[in-house]
Amino acid sequence: MEIIRKADISYEDFINNHLKPGIPLIFTNATKNWKGIGQFSFEWFNEKFGERKTVFEGKEYTMREVIALAEQSTPENPSPYPMLFKVPQILPELYDYIHPIDLSYAIPNWLESPFFKKGHWGYETELFIGGKGVKFPYVHLDYYHLSAWVTMLYGQKEITVFPRGQDPYLYPDYANGGWKSKLNIYDPDYEKYPEFRKATPITFILNPGETLYIPFGIWHSAHSITPSVSIAFDQLSSVNATAFVKDVYKLKKKFGKAKAFATAVYAWLCCQVCRISDVFGVKRTILSEKYRTK
Repeated sequence: MEIIRKADISYEDFINNHLKPGIPLIFTNATKNWKGIGQFSFEWFNEKFGERKTVFEGKEYTMREVIALAEQSTPENPSPYPMLFKVPQILPELYDYIHPIDLSYAIPNWLESPFFKKGHWGYETELFIGGKGVKFPYVHLDYYHLSAWVTMLYGQKEITVFPRGQDPYLYPDYANGGWKSKLNIYDPDYEKYPEFRKATPITFILNPGETLYIPFGIWHSAHSITPSVSIAFDQLSSVNATAFVKDVYKLKKKFGKAKAFATAVYAWLCCQVCRISDVFGVKRTILSEKYRTK
């Protein structure tokens, strides 16, 4: 597997050559019409949202404080990470600058269905702020086998992905859901995790204005090589619906088998409704429209 960069790609090309076969893709100019492209910087975010607040490890921070920590970050003394802000609740005005957030490629997204909204499925749009040298604390799969879309707004990140089928080499922590690895891919202990030698990581740089599509089932991690701001959201559609339902049952089992079964059945029924809606061309509310400030 190789990471492909494309400046111009049709929706059909994306569906047939990336979404269905599960091959990552970097869209190099899909954000070209976003209002904020070319404006984003730490200064811009401080001016617009400096007093907005988030919580990290039980402590409250303003965005201004998060950015100050990121500006001081070094590889030897990295700032806390992941420092994130939930866009719909904390930064709804940002949608005006990143519209359309689905890029007209991340459709359909069943997580936009009111059925899944009520069940609080998946993750909402999130803004990540990092300093030079910060790393995501572990290589992981996205919860519920959702596909991920990551766009760099400012700075650069080094992304590492692993082709599908390499789970045995990555030592998933099955005792805690199996969605994150036990090992540190940046400083692996080969005596403790010898099978990791067989893994074939692919590492590349994500630049400002570029969007990375990470198909479900692809292990990945990120490392900020400069101060950075990125935005991410998840996608559910027919291609990952089966894996999604299985994950729902697996991850809800800690609350009891009966609850897990009922929740998985509900998830399956919601997927069927969305599948039928797709056939009839039902349009769903786009997050960027639903939450944007009037």
